[in-house]
Amino acid sequence: MNLVQVTHESIVIGQPLPFSLRDETGALLARKGYVIVTRDDLEAVRGRGKGFFVDVSESERHQKAFVGKLHELVRDERPLGKIAQAQLTTGELTPPRNRTLGDELDWLDLQVQGNRLLRDLDGEHFVDALERLQSRLNQQSQRNPDGALFALFHLAGSEIQLYSATHSMLVSVICGLAARDVLGWPPEMEDSVCKAALTMNISMTDIQDRLAAQNDPPTPAQRDLIEQHASRSEALLRGFGVRDADCLEAVRDHHNTGPGDLGSRSRGQRMARLLQRADKFAAHLSPRASRRPDSAAAAMQAIYFDEQRATDEAGAALIKAVGVYSPGTMVRLANQEIGVVVRRGANTTMPRVAVLVNPDGIATGEHAIRDTSTRECRIVGGVAPGECKVKIQLDRMLALTAGPTASGRTW
Repeated sequence: MNLVQVTHESIVIGQPLPFSLRDETGALLARKGYVIVTRDDLEAVRGRGKGFFVDVSESERHQKAFVGKLHELVRDERPLGKIAQAQLTTGELTPPRNRTLGDELDWLDLQVQGNRLLRDLDGEHFVDALERLQSRLNQQSQRNPDGALFALFHLAGSEIQLYSATHSMLVSVICGLAARDVLGWPPEMEDSVCKAALTMNISMTDIQDRLAAQNDPPTPAQRDLIEQHASRSEALLRGFGVRDADCLEAVRDHHNTGPGDLGSRSRGQRMARLLQRADKFAAHLSPRASRRPDSAAAAMQAIYFDEQRATDEAGAALIKAVGVYSPGTMVRLANQEIGVVVRRGANTTMPRVAVLVNPDGIATGEHAIRDTSTRECRIVGGVAPGECKVKIQLDRMLALTAGPTASGRTW
């Protein structure tokens, strides 16, 4: 990490941050895309740190901006001390404003919105904020479901910052897809289960983020909070004005639901079971400081079978919705290429894959799309994120998810 300090005055208030702000140790203070509303908010973000820093290695454009400033100082024959203390203003680093809904900046902004929803706990505006976030996620998942899955699986699997917010959004999107495309639930049930997914852990957001970053097992006090979080989350939502009885029931019982078919349950209990399976699935695929994420196959197996080793209806629906190899999953092909799934295919095991590494182990500049239904390009196994050193450029990959969707899908 290559940290360069930026001045307090250079940070533009009321506009999305062009790059993440960090303290002098590199710890994240505010993610790229976060909007700082007032100077007081900026001071609160700084906390006890000694200033604001940015990592100039985050992007090639950022590096070029910094080098360009150094060249400018040298050309103007500025003192060496001044050159050594060179600082970039956030204004000099602002990226082009030609992005559209669905690209990297918007997903990072949604991540920040989710974090704010779970942490600010503003009862007066909570219901409206929840509605806005769910509306944006629903718009994304309907317009480009493969892109939504790719972005959230990528964010969930590649970092532990803002774990709770990313996890809740991922669970919300996959529950929504299963409810709409597989289970055939009416729109109001889809909306309720998605909102339940976004808020089911609201009473333990802080501890959930801490647990993702700590190497030690939960302390007794943390275990108590974990065990009580479902009922405490329901109580918080009631206090904030949430009146959806099915949503509240699903939040309350999302850890207190057993095996069995969905048809015999109440609406709230059906949602609770879908949440429980999706929650478990997403947790298996997310890294912790103490462990690497599981493989896609292990995550699928964890939800496909219920507690009695029978096929779980809710788990099977989730797998049908996202695919055995979901967008954002890295795979190895029969031709020895390594790629990342960018679109679901005609069935759950034959998605479209963008090539990252050729058979000789060399990273590819252009990401050719492979149809894994063909013999030579069939998937022979998953690849753990740590095994592939190619850095995923989210905005570039999201463009590949927007291709024609395979029709005639078989479940």
